[in-house]
Parts: sequence; structure tokens; C-alpha cells
Amino acid sequence: MKIAILGASGYAGGELIRLLVHHSTAKVTCATSRKLAGTPIDQVHPHLKGFCDLKFENPAADDIDADVAFLAVPHTAAMTYAGKLLSRGIKVVDLSADYRLPKEIYEKVYGVTHSDYFQAPYGIPELHRNECINAKFVANPGCFPTGATLAAAPLAKHAHTVIFDSKTGVSGAGDNPSATTHYPNVGDNIGPYKWTTHRHLAEMKQELLWLGSKAKCYFTPHLVPVNRGILTTAHILLNEPIEQKEVEKLYSDFYKGEYFVRYQKPSLAAVRGSNFCDVMVESEGLRVVAISAIDNLVKGASGQAIQNMNLMCGLNEQDGLVGAGLLP
Repeated sequence: MKIAILGASGYAGGELIRLLVHHSTAKVTCATSRKLAGTPIDQVHPHLKGFCDLKFENPAADDIDADVAFLAVPHTAAMTYAGKLLSRGIKVVDLSADYRLPKEIYEKVYGVTHSDYFQAPYGIPELHRNECINAKFVANPGCFPTGATLAAAPLAKHAHTVIFDSKTGVSGAGDNPSATTHYPNVGDNIGPYKWTTHRHLAEMKQELLWLGSKAKCYFTPHLVPVNRGILTTAHILLNEPIEQKEVEKLYSDFYKGEYFVRYQKPSLAAVRGSNFCDVMVESEGLRVVAISAIDNLVKGASGQAIQNMNLMCGLNEQDGLVGAGLLP
């Protein structure tokens, strides 16, 4: 399969290339960047030297020749490509937020008018696998909603309130330097931000509702001095008490057969570089604390995007994604 990555110069684009090197069927044949057209990819992603000999290019959407295209472009940019690629029979996985939410919610949350809206499967495969199989387009979820939803999903129907508290690595802010990501402001520090207004909250609420939950949902993220990973603590307040053995069985049954969700003590180092989500829960009766760990660039972005591509194309869901985390 010929793969095009639109917006391949950023972290997500680099991860797509790194992971697809090991895919049995897919081969990256087009990697785009408007600013870097003509530049060898390994000059921007030096870890890919010897694995990818392509140069960045800047083709028009009508000139892209691919079986599958990944949109690793900013929000609002994806909507300018999606319809054009689909009309040419190219399957699309969108890593931006442009198709994750209903039109009216998207426009309210992101403050822009959606110029080319259509409904798309929301690509957390552990929850929406049937919708993603053979789909022509999948909206890849945000990194925070992936870790948060997988932490809380088995208990969603039993909860009246869910409070998500996430700690994220700096790569989640992208590769453009800023005062927020400047080392002296990040090192030896923890910084809460967008305490009550983070855009990803809308996706978390959407997924709880889809799971049949009427629970109120709250979310606060924190920036921590690590490169990769999101550790999410979900405080799940229940309608009726559930004891430890029962809640463990709920999680075991819910994720039975899910290769990429492991029930074990979450650690960023244990999932770093991998597509795994590690989850563990502890109950005190009416409150359950569920903690998850993911790599924000893999299960939170590019790895999950490839997982969705595999489902869309009738391939082994694990293809290109089988690899242990980088501990230590």
C-alpha cells in the first residue's frame, strides 16, 4: 500500500514514518511539508536516517498518489484536504480535531466555521472497532481523551461524576518552541494549564455519553518535564459502591482480548515508544481511582492512527505496532 503523510515534518509525522517502516504492507511514498519541500526527511528526523530516503514535497491534493493518507496537519487545515482525497478513492485517517466532534460542538469549541463537515467514526478501536473496519475515513482521537476514556470506560455506566487529572510530556505541545515549552520553564516544574477549558474535554464528554453514562465530566491537564507520555488519574464517583475484586473483574472483562490495553501498574517508561495503554484501578467503595499511561505520540496519535488504518484496510490490527516500551 502506498502511504501519504500530509504534514510529515512534525512529531506525529515522524512517528508515522518510524512505525510504518516495520509494517508488512504499507510503504510511505509521499511525505509533505510546505516549508521544507525538497529537504531530505532525515535532515528533520535524524533518527530515520537509513530507514527513509524520501524528500519532503508539496503536492496539490489532486496530485497525491496513495492508497491511504494520514492528515498530520493542524486543526482547520485537515478539512481542506479530507473531501478532495476521499473523492479520489484515497482512504484517510485524520489526526487533527476537525472530524472528532459534531459540527456545532466543533465550531463552538474551536471557534471556527467548519467548511466541509461529514460524520466520521471516532477511532478508539477498543470502543469503536466495528465502525472503523472498512471505513473510508476515521477521525483519530486526541491524546488526552484516549488515555482518559480507556481509564474510565469500564465504569462509565456506574458513575455520576468523573474527574480526569492528566500529566503530559512536552512533546504534546508540538515541535514549535514557545515560552511554555522553554526548558527553564518546564524543567523541575509542574504546570497546570487550561484548568477547566481544555478543548479535549468535549471528546471525553462525548465518549462517556456514547458509553451510556450520564456522568458529569471534568478535566485538568498538567505539563511535566518529560518528553513523552500521558499519565491520567480518573476519579470515578459511583452511584453504588463497588469493591476491589468486582471492579477488577469489570476491567478484565471489558478489555478481554484487547492486545493494546494491559492491566498493570501504569508507568510512562513502560509504554514509551509503544502503542500500549496500561491501566490499573483501586476502589474505596463509592470512589474508584483508575490510572492509565500512554505514549502521547503513539497510542495518543500516530500508533493509534496506524491501528485504525489496519482496521480500515482489513489488515492485522497489530501490524507495524508490535513492540515493547522503552524502559528505562
